[in-house]
Amino acid sequence: MATAAGRAWALPAAPSSLRLPGIVLGVGLGGFFDGILLHQLLQWHHMLSSTNHDRIGVKYYNPHTVSGLEMNTVWDGIFHAVCWIAVLLGMAILYGRVTHNRRAVWASRVLWGWMLVGWGLFNLVEGILDHQILGIHHVHGGSYQAWWDAGFLVLGGLFLIGGYLLQRSGRPFDPETGPGAGAAAYQGRA
Repeated sequence: MATAAGRAWALPAAPSSLRLPGIVLGVGLGGFFDGILLHQLLQWHHMLSSTNHDRIGVKYYNPHTVSGLEMNTVWDGIFHAVCWIAVLLGMAILYGRVTHNRRAVWASRVLWGWMLVGWGLFNLVEGILDHQILGIHHVHGGSYQAWWDAGFLVLGGLFLIGGYLLQRSGRPFDPETGPGAGAAAYQGRA
């Protein structure tokens, strides 16, 4: 016998139920992109590469020395571990909310839009906190670092707006029957 609470638990995933896992996945994946591209491949900065000019008094670890690069690499690793946890958490939330027809969820504009929102949030929070408030690193140090930091924030804002618009353009999704099914039930989504 099903109870009211049991029926509520079994309701299909509305598009708004993809919001949290999408945002958490986007934060983690955006962090990975930043860490892999800017920290490792381009080597423009590391987590503590600007602490000689920071606003909180963190010891400076010159990334151009072996010992300084070692410490920066440790902090880059901590940063990547946090990104990895965010991706695992986002996947766990998504897995818990969508029990059927998971392949269609991955094709959903709603999920990808929320992931883009998460990436934009990552850029904005990381850009404001680490680049502006704490000053522990910048996108690309040097005479144009303010422009690089501003571009990072603008990109984050564009991702946030674009992701929001993308998820709004997605069709409602019922994991039991696929995209578009049950559209009338989900017209009031947030």
